[in-house]
Amino acid sequence: MQKKRYAEVGLGGRARMFYTAIAKDFSGSCELVGFCDINKTRMEYANDILEKEYGYPRVNTYGADEFEKMILTEKPDVVIVTSIDRTHHRYIIKAMEMGCDVISEKPMTTDAKKCQEIIDCIERTGKNLRVTFNYRYAPHNTKVRELIMNDAIGKVTQVHFEWLLNTYHGADYFRRWHRDKRNSGGLLVHKATHHFDLVNFWLGTYPERVFALGDLKFYGRENAEERGVTKFYSRVHGQKNAEGDPFALVMDGNENLERLYLKAEADDGYIRDQSVFGDNISIEDTMNVIVRYKSGAQMSYSLNAYSPYEGFKVYFTGTKGRMELEVVEAVYVNAGGDSVKEGVVNRKRITVYPLFGEPYEVDIAEGVGGHGGGDSVLLNDIFGTPAPDPFGRAADYKDGAMSILTGIAANASISTGMPISVMSLVDIPGYRKI
Repeated sequence: MQKKRYAEVGLGGRARMFYTAIAKDFSGSCELVGFCDINKTRMEYANDILEKEYGYPRVNTYGADEFEKMILTEKPDVVIVTSIDRTHHRYIIKAMEMGCDVISEKPMTTDAKKCQEIIDCIERTGKNLRVTFNYRYAPHNTKVRELIMNDAIGKVTQVHFEWLLNTYHGADYFRRWHRDKRNSGGLLVHKATHHFDLVNFWLGTYPERVFALGDLKFYGRENAEERGVTKFYSRVHGQKNAEGDPFALVMDGNENLERLYLKAEADDGYIRDQSVFGDNISIEDTMNVIVRYKSGAQMSYSLNAYSPYEGFKVYFTGTKGRMELEVVEAVYVNAGGDSVKEGVVNRKRITVYPLFGEPYEVDIAEGVGGHGGGDSVLLNDIFGTPAPDPFGRAADYKDGAMSILTGIAANASISTGMPISVMSLVDIPGYRKI
């Protein structure tokens, strides 16, 4: 059997899950043929991991200006895009124009213009784009889809969704490139794309109209000053004022953070351990969103990035009852340790309250590994031999678009103070242009 050839662009924290999966579990059917990144040190570290931890041969490396050269030379069947969010569209489009299918880390892109460019390219080239929504594959999230499909609470009319990022994981978005909205689209795109996709997936619908409020209420220098903070620093490494700060990310002594970032700074100048109470933060940490869906359902959604604990709660009300999902996740810092520990679930519970009936708790299969056990199932779905899936968890470009468009519309609403029609933002084949 001829192996499918994969190249990966963007070798930061999210890349490792994909290239190590090929090296460890799917090397019989898949082959890594190239890495592309702006940072040579980071690519060398990825090759060291392949060689030393998995006995996998080192792959050829290419600079960011050599992406086309990599495709021409290595001839990959599929390009995996795990670069900074604002560059996703560039690599997705070029890869498809050069004959490759694409797997993209979420979010698919960051704004409506780039989203339309991706859609137009897919229509023009006929190539395939998968978006890696691993939360769909977590057993508790799949179970919610199954219960709704099986009419456990009738037609869902209302959803209340609360997501909490704690002061360990949530703070991390304000240290990194994500703190600049031009890079990430803010948390309503970068992070909430998972959550908005879950609602689309659970309800089998898509958003029509969005209204949102959002602000920076906790992080940033001005907020810290108002709370009486007087000791500030630009970054942690080498700065005395950072000592003892519970919000400081110490990279020294953490091999992964040192090799990915601290020792790689000379290549591209990227600083990983910025202060969360510094200047030049343009994303929100406190967000509330109202959504109306094509199905008629309504959702109230909140995202907070400075909570004492990590997890989420979703309450569904339907014509036959109510369902509640509560999940508490373990805390983590991206690339700060083993990727299988990211989004590990500590506690989970689904309770169904039928109209005129006794409430009951639903049995949930135990998932193993990152993101509630979703990562391993997703990776097998992408690289292995997936079983028939009655839940339709594999996400294509339309799913990728519909998840980010909720956040993009929310950003527009925050800026204008007005509700936003989602389908006025892009034209997607098969969806009505409003």
